[in-house]
Amino acid sequence: MSISRKTSVRIGQFFSARQSIDPRKHPDEVFDLLSIPAFDEGSPETIIGSDIGSTKLTVFPSDVLVSKIVPHIQRVWIVPPGGGRRQIASSEWIVLRSDVALPGYLRYALLDSRFHAQFMATVDGLGGSLQRARPQAVKQIEIDLPSIPRQRSVVEYLDRETAQIDVFIAKNLELINLLIERRDALIARTVLRGLDAAVELLASGVEWLGDVPSHWSIQRLASTVARARNGVWGADPEGDEDDLRCVRVADFDRSNQRIHDKVYTIRRLTASERAGRILRSGDLLLEKSGGGEKSPVGFVVLYDRAEPAVCSNFVARVQLREQMDPAFWTYVHGAMYRLRLTEKSLKQSTGIQNLDVKSYFNEFVAVPPYREQRAIAEHLDRAVAEIDTVIRAARQSVDLARERRAALISAAVIGEIDLGLAA
Repeated sequence: MSISRKTSVRIGQFFSARQSIDPRKHPDEVFDLLSIPAFDEGSPETIIGSDIGSTKLTVFPSDVLVSKIVPHIQRVWIVPPGGGRRQIASSEWIVLRSDVALPGYLRYALLDSRFHAQFMATVDGLGGSLQRARPQAVKQIEIDLPSIPRQRSVVEYLDRETAQIDVFIAKNLELINLLIERRDALIARTVLRGLDAAVELLASGVEWLGDVPSHWSIQRLASTVARARNGVWGADPEGDEDDLRCVRVADFDRSNQRIHDKVYTIRRLTASERAGRILRSGDLLLEKSGGGEKSPVGFVVLYDRAEPAVCSNFVARVQLREQMDPAFWTYVHGAMYRLRLTEKSLKQSTGIQNLDVKSYFNEFVAVPPYREQRAIAEHLDRAVAEIDTVIRAARQSVDLARERRAALISAAVIGEIDLGLAA
């Protein structure tokens, strides 16, 4: 096919014939694997055939890959030059190959917001990792395809302009990570040492606690808890007085250890299901089932709402004993989670992580007097709020830069930017 001027073409003409390979039949061969996780890491994974558990696609340098899984995340990858090894890719990629579209231009066309909107319209699945774009429907999507000289100009312009934006985004993301590390270190240090820099310290005898103020007591985490009860899922709502909010793990705001209202789940609960489960401000909510490799189970948030609610069956309601400040213990649980202490109490069944609550509550903690708990929590509230303000500003800058990047790509692909060449 010869393209001498701007035209519209269906993506389907670039679909390459699937060439499958079973790396397990080549157990000693070293491959370059272009998987979805490898894309997120920024480079192919070098791996031997015996360590690859399923059939893959054979790909070649300059092929363009577009991910059909979790399609709201735009993943488009130009296969890089090989290092003398065979290159293979996950079957979650759609492989495109063309002699009339430059790989760089095709990549930008697939990142164009117009293409992405149509791409999302091809999606099947309930949500999350179950969602996939349907290749047969994707084939029908059209993109603008100008002359090769125009394509080259678009690629050169966008490579230059987006590189500057990407540097700005990377610096802000680095700043965000540094601020999060600073915030986490501040919380851990303060809940373990208190506010008095001159306080006398004594060895706690507990590895994760280290030296603690001499007037603090070392106790099991269970000693801070009055009772813990698993939540309930109930039945579908019917719009009557038996309906009640049900707080799920999806409602956990992990950045500030509270709940959010992005998703508001209503369930119907009987009187017996409500008994002992109605949440009160000051309760802690402990994730006891779910989790994953990057976010293991065991996260804790503070319920600080006046409205009555229950928590789901994947969450436990934790009521604290008297003289135990909820905000302080929320910070302590957060510090323990980030130190991965919860992982010692994990149990895995049918792909779901479960927290052995009794084991977790058997961990040792340092317990300050109540007034000191309150003072520490109030200090951390102020200090963390200051850091979070800067984090929010940096995230807004990243969001605006990404919007600018997307708009720039669309404008260049559409032809709204004068690059000195006709289409």
